[in-house]
Amino acid sequence: MRFDRRLGGLHAKFIALVGATLVLMLAVVLLMLQRQSAMQREVVHQSRDSMHALVFERLRVHGEALSAQVADTLVNPLYYFDLDSIGVVARNVLKQPDVRYVLVYDTKGDIIHDGSGDIPTYGQAMRDPLAYEAVSANGVHAQWTDRVLDVSSPIRVGDQRLGGVRIGYSLDGVRADETRAANALGDRLGAIGTQHLWWIGLLLAALVGLGAIASWVLQRALVRPIRQLAGVAQEIETGNYATTVPESRRNDEVGELMRAFGRMGDSIARHDRDIRRMAYTDALTGLANRLAFRESLDQRLMQLRGAGRQLALLFADIDDFKRVNDTLGHDAGDEVLLQFANRIRSAVERYGEAEDTLLARFGGDEFVILLQGGEASGRDVRAQATELAETLVAELGRPIVVQGRQVFLGTSIGITLFPEDAAGATALMKNGDIAMYQAKVAGKSCYRFYSRAMDQAVERRVRMEQDLRGAWERGELSLVYQPIYRLGDGQLVGAEALLRWQHPEQGSIAPSVFIDVAEQSGLIETIGPQVLRAACDDAMRWHTQFPRGKDLFVSVNVSPRQLRSGELPEQVVATLRDTGLPPPQLHIELTETAVIGDEVHASALLARLRSNGVKVWLDDFGTGFSGLSHLRRVPVDGVKIDRSFVSDVLRDPDDLALTTAIIAMAHSLGITVIAEGVEKEGQYAILRERGCDLAQGYWLGHPVGAQEFSGLLA
Repeated sequence: MRFDRRLGGLHAKFIALVGATLVLMLAVVLLMLQRQSAMQREVVHQSRDSMHALVFERLRVHGEALSAQVADTLVNPLYYFDLDSIGVVARNVLKQPDVRYVLVYDTKGDIIHDGSGDIPTYGQAMRDPLAYEAVSANGVHAQWTDRVLDVSSPIRVGDQRLGGVRIGYSLDGVRADETRAANALGDRLGAIGTQHLWWIGLLLAALVGLGAIASWVLQRALVRPIRQLAGVAQEIETGNYATTVPESRRNDEVGELMRAFGRMGDSIARHDRDIRRMAYTDALTGLANRLAFRESLDQRLMQLRGAGRQLALLFADIDDFKRVNDTLGHDAGDEVLLQFANRIRSAVERYGEAEDTLLARFGGDEFVILLQGGEASGRDVRAQATELAETLVAELGRPIVVQGRQVFLGTSIGITLFPEDAAGATALMKNGDIAMYQAKVAGKSCYRFYSRAMDQAVERRVRMEQDLRGAWERGELSLVYQPIYRLGDGQLVGAEALLRWQHPEQGSIAPSVFIDVAEQSGLIETIGPQVLRAACDDAMRWHTQFPRGKDLFVSVNVSPRQLRSGELPEQVVATLRDTGLPPPQLHIELTETAVIGDEVHASALLARLRSNGVKVWLDDFGTGFSGLSHLRRVPVDGVKIDRSFVSDVLRDPDDLALTTAIIAMAHSLGITVIAEGVEKEGQYAILRERGCDLAQGYWLGHPVGAQEFSGLLA
């Protein structure tokens, strides 16, 4: 309907344009008529004014002549005060056309005669508005109002003034004559305007007819074919690319447009097929992508609502996949993803029917499986999801051969159910992510079902991450130092810097909790350099203030994320330069799994550190799946035997034998051995007997603040 309204509006716009033109012309005509009427009124008005001026001027001239004549006639009668003679002259003047009054007055302006028989105004002073100028004038004087023309003339005998005479002419007759003449002129002009109006009306009617003809031609020649193209475009918009464009044999521009539109429709259909394949398919694995999965999930949920059927989503994420990209390269990573996708696809195809399952890759190393409970099986969808998750954990836990090397990865799977966990697609996908994360926290290579408690755990983790941001600047994070002693002579030779967090509300938070949050969120990349600088500052202060501190070293733990960033050597060199601490007095501790998981990258970074004089220790040695043979390929200066072995050396012969073997093999490679977790005198004694170099633990000393550690040196 949008195309119909838009393209159908072309005809309407043309009609509107014609209409607007007609309206404009009509407005012009009306304006012309208005101007003509105004001109007629102006002509009549000017003619009337001219006529008035002409008649008034003639009347004034006539009045002035008559007034002067009457003044001459009244000289003797007024000199002898002959009222009868004055009355005869005045009455003769009153008989003339348009004369309204005749007043004969003395030098004071008092009336002597008004032309009446009994002279009722005799002796009265003239008090009308025109009297003053009439009495004061020295000669013939004319003045007027809207209704009367007053002409006065003094009466003199020689230089002696006897009085004067005033003749008043009524202007009503003059105005009546002017009105009749003006009306006659207006009627004639109106007749001429009416004739013009008829001609203008005929021209407008002709224009309307011409517009109607043009509209009809436009409708047939342009609007109709464009409307047909609009209908085809609307079909294409709704996804019906099979619609055909009407054929046109016209050789003009419109015909060429319709043929070009047909070719464009065919091209769009081809591109749509290609784009849909690209938009809904993962380019690497050929599986459905996130967009296709979300649309399918929305459709399934609409079908299942109210039907009493269940649905499960399985979020599978490859464990430690980044290690493959970092060590073997992205090509090897793509090969791993393909093999994983094929294994997952095979397991899903063996497990369920195609219409009840959907496999998609969400990007990176995350795969999602939609599992719909089948009516034929009669099994609960939770049981089906459990069986499929167990199959996937087992299948994806088998080694993968990439570039001639075996790679052990595994997968962590999170499972969420509809409608138990959520009723909407967005909530289900969020729950699946949460459950998958909990599977990773639980140790990886396992699966977990979503539960409400997971939301609370995630919320606590998010809140902890927020609180951890800026904790160093607020003074909540601090360093404590655990003494490290030489077993041969019992001398204090160094300290391990340990990070502690005193939360303002929750109190002391275990390092195993907040360090993991910092590692997962990336905050460790900010906190780690701050810890390194603070530890070097404290060590330098001991070095300058205490004689025993000159050879004292400080060991600082570095997270795997700091190691992977590749900036660790530059950070260490800059810190040593700024603090002035000699490089041999700084020991960097790295976990065994962080180093062994990325030997090539780690070896290069550790070699750069050691070339600057910094020593490198391998922490928690013996807890990983690697062997001592890796020590030949990774440049380290020392290994720390994990506390889990040290704690049982007095009662477990196997732990004692393993500890003894680690000490002997490390010494054969020229590597220092440090035992951690020494909590009993017997442990200390047996480790010294077996040749262990250094030790730390609660029996030797608890972690203390920098000031308390200074007391040990004093």
